[in-house]
Amino acid sequence: MNTTSNAPYMRTLYVGAFIVLLALGVRATFGLFMPVMGLDKGWGRDVFSLAFAIQNLVWGAAAILMGIMADRYGSGRTIALGAFLYMLGMLGMRYSTDELSLYLTAGVMVGVGQAGITFPVILPVVARAVPPAYRSTAMGIAAAGGSLGQFVVVPGGQLLISTLDWTGALWVLSLFVALGIPLASFLTGKPEASRSTHSLSGAIRQALGHKSFHFLFWSYAVCGFHTAFITLHLPAFLMDGGLKPSHGATALALIGLFNVAGCYYAGKLGERLSKKALLAWVYFLRAFGILFLIALPPSPMVAYLFAAWMGLFWLGTVPLTQGLIGQIYGLQYAATLSGIAFLGHQIGSFIGVTLGGYAYQVTGSYTLVWWAGIVLAVAAAVLCLPIKEETLAQPTAA
Repeated sequence: MNTTSNAPYMRTLYVGAFIVLLALGVRATFGLFMPVMGLDKGWGRDVFSLAFAIQNLVWGAAAILMGIMADRYGSGRTIALGAFLYMLGMLGMRYSTDELSLYLTAGVMVGVGQAGITFPVILPVVARAVPPAYRSTAMGIAAAGGSLGQFVVVPGGQLLISTLDWTGALWVLSLFVALGIPLASFLTGKPEASRSTHSLSGAIRQALGHKSFHFLFWSYAVCGFHTAFITLHLPAFLMDGGLKPSHGATALALIGLFNVAGCYYAGKLGERLSKKALLAWVYFLRAFGILFLIALPPSPMVAYLFAAWMGLFWLGTVPLTQGLIGQIYGLQYAATLSGIAFLGHQIGSFIGVTLGGYAYQVTGSYTLVWWAGIVLAVAAAVLCLPIKEETLAQPTAA
C-alpha cells in the first residue's frame, strides 16, 4: 500500500488493527486459564467449555446489535462501549464464585464486549476509510492485528499466570482491554447517508434473500468451529499427550505469528483473484493440518508444525468473507451485515467448544471433534464455490 499521502486512513487502519490485537490477543489466553482455574475452583473442562461457548454465541448475537449501533450512531461510541463491557467481564471472571457467575461474566459480558471491538465493527470502519484499490489489503492488515495479538499476548498471559497467579493475570489483561476505550476516539464516525433511499431493513432483506449470503454464513460457521475449539482445547489436548503448558501457549502464539502473513496475503490476493476461490482453498487446506496433528504422536515439533500450518489459514477467512460482503452488498450497512454473517461464525464456535468439552467428558479424548473438523473444512470449501461475486443493485425503501 502507498503510504506517502494517506496519513488519515493509515491512522484508522493501524488503530483499528491495534484494537483488534487487544481484543483477540486477550481472548486467545482463555484456554490457558482453564487448567489453573479449574484446579482452584474444582470445575471440569465441560464448565469452561460451556462458558466459552456462551461467550461465542453471545458475541455473535450481539455483533448484529453492535453493527446496527455503529451504522446508526457511530463506530467510536460502539467501540468504547465494547471495550468497557469486555473489561468488566474480565474482572467479573476474576471474582466468579460459582458456575453461574462464570457464565454471566466470562460468557455473557465478555461476549457482548467482544462484539463491539472486533471484526464486524472494526473492518467496515477500515473499509470505508481506505481507497477501493487498497481495501482488501487493508482489511487483511486489520485482521492480522488479531493474529499478532495472539502471538504477543498469549506468551505474556502464560507469564502473568506463572508470576501473578491467574487472579493477578486477569487484572492485568482487563486493563489491557481497557485501552480500547480511549483509542475509540480515533475511529469515530458512521456511514454517510446514501442519496438513494437505501434502508437498513431493505439491505438485510436483500442479503437474507440472496443464496450467496447463506453460503458465506455457513462456511463462516466452520471457521468459528475450528478457531474456537483449537483456541480453548489445544493446550489441554497437548498436555494430555504429555507436553507442558508452555508448549500449548507457544503453539497458540505460533498460530498467531504465521497468521499475520496469512491475513495479509489473503487480503492482498483478494485484490487480484477471486475471493470465493481463495476462501475455498483456505478451508480445504485446514483439513490437512488437522489430519497431520492427529496422525502423528504428540511432540513439540508436531505441535509447532501444526500451529504454523493452521496459522497460515487461521483468520484469512475474515478479510475474504467481509470483503465479499462489502463487494456484493455495498458498504453503507456493512457493519450490520457483517454482524449477521458473524453470528454464523459464532454458532460454529458454540458448537466447537461445547462438543469439545462434551466429547472429552464422555470419551476421554478429542478424536471425534478433530475428525469433525476435517469433514467440516471440506464442506465449507464446497459451500464457497457457488457464491456469486457480482455487486447487487442497492434496494430502496418504500
